[in-house]
Amino acid sequence: MQHCRDSRRRWLAQAGALISSSALPLWVPGASAQAPSTLNALPRVALIIGNTKYMEAPLKNAGNDAKAIADVLQQMGFQVNLKLDAGRNEMIEAIRGFSGQLAKQKPVGLFYYAGHGAQLAWRNYLVPVDAEIEKLEDMQTRAVGLGLLLEGLVKAGNPMNVIILDACRDNPFGTRVLARQKGLSQFDAPPGSLLAYATSPGNTAADGEGANGLYTEHLLREIRVPEAKIEDVLKRVRLNVRRRSNGQQIPWESTSLEDDFYFLPPQHLRKLPEAELEKRFNEELALWETVKASREPAPLEEYLRRYPSGQFSELAQFQLDRVLATLGEKKIEVVASADNPFTKGTARVSTRYKVGDSYSFRDFDLYTKIELRSYTFKVTEITDTEVRYNDGLQVSDLLGNPIKLNTGFRLTPCQFVPVEYSVGKKWTTRYRSTAPNGGWSDVELAFRVTSREKVMVPAGTFDVYKVEADGWALQAGLQIKNIFWMAPEIGLAVVREVIRKQRNGSIRDAERREMTAYLQQ
Repeated sequence: MQHCRDSRRRWLAQAGALISSSALPLWVPGASAQAPSTLNALPRVALIIGNTKYMEAPLKNAGNDAKAIADVLQQMGFQVNLKLDAGRNEMIEAIRGFSGQLAKQKPVGLFYYAGHGAQLAWRNYLVPVDAEIEKLEDMQTRAVGLGLLLEGLVKAGNPMNVIILDACRDNPFGTRVLARQKGLSQFDAPPGSLLAYATSPGNTAADGEGANGLYTEHLLREIRVPEAKIEDVLKRVRLNVRRRSNGQQIPWESTSLEDDFYFLPPQHLRKLPEAELEKRFNEELALWETVKASREPAPLEEYLRRYPSGQFSELAQFQLDRVLATLGEKKIEVVASADNPFTKGTARVSTRYKVGDSYSFRDFDLYTKIELRSYTFKVTEITDTEVRYNDGLQVSDLLGNPIKLNTGFRLTPCQFVPVEYSVGKKWTTRYRSTAPNGGWSDVELAFRVTSREKVMVPAGTFDVYKVEADGWALQAGLQIKNIFWMAPEIGLAVVREVIRKQRNGSIRDAERREMTAYLQQ
């Protein structure tokens, strides 16, 4: 609870600022399924704003989008306040009223905005229909800073909030004023919230050719899928929008959610027995094995739509990126900057391995500090699907996930390394680890990126994402706590700590691995 309060205080200060102006990770056992969430039993409250009738740059679909979202949310039990073509005072009053309602009722809150938005000095602004913007600096007094909403949400202290911004249309001020930067600026989701953009930060979104904008058209479809977690809804939307726009619009999310939320929850939320989890995993693994080497997008898309947060979804996304690149897609990227004070940023993992690259490590006991071993892995071969070290003694896929360890263990496909890192990102993996003597254990791990920080090791000082992973080696009966300090620019963990516990809670071993040197061609 103290951590939660501290997080909220930090975010309240940030919102106030907004408104006021082996060479690989350790491949070991993992996580069990989470307990059912209580979020789905809470009241639901939404504020929906759709602005269309701008004097300088009117929009076609923002009002339609807002009305359609309001309608579907009402059907799902939300108490909805809908505002269309709102001026500045009306928007401010509605946002303050929404925040007050969240503070009083402690429901799940949802804010949706369709209309023009813009950024100035890393701050994001929603543009009212009565805003007369003569110069960009006018946004501070004539638009509505997103910090007003963030401050209200953090003060409300309700369990969960969703913020959806379909506010990245091009040319928000017509020809009178030219924005210095496109779209909205990246910022990290406040505690207990999920933030969704219609397109990635620094880019623009299509207003749509039909009755709705491209993003909201797909959001309306996916939000109606029964028993889909909110993250899965948004991942399917992202895939659909990306494919429809040929990679020129890719929705983006930031999350700090701890529990699962469903727009249409299952009748009975329960933790599945291990036998059912194993059956489902085997079915997913069988499908992945049939599509993983595909050179066409359709099979990979089919997998991602069926398993948007699946045990191989990061691997599928990586392969889809490769396939679409060969077909000519020029995908847009998040526009990020180290100067932005409101985000820890986003970084794509490097896969630029070359023969001759080498990585040296030392392992020591986490408590006694006694060195246990040291070693070097050198890239000796790269194929279309694998990176082989020390003449095949150790093998990984192209993302850096293990296939074979230098200890002789072999693993089924797994995902320790995601396609990209951002604070709050979550993913899971389940795989089978088989020893040279034939013994095996199924492993589950749940990963979360918890922070971005600097770390110093003998190999140098690195800007890293801290990743915590918890889980079990199921048959072996080991509880595992992993912490990785991942350096995306070299694609590997420069530090790894692991603690393995027996079922009775006694520590079997605890080790720390540090990179001592590396050479990349």
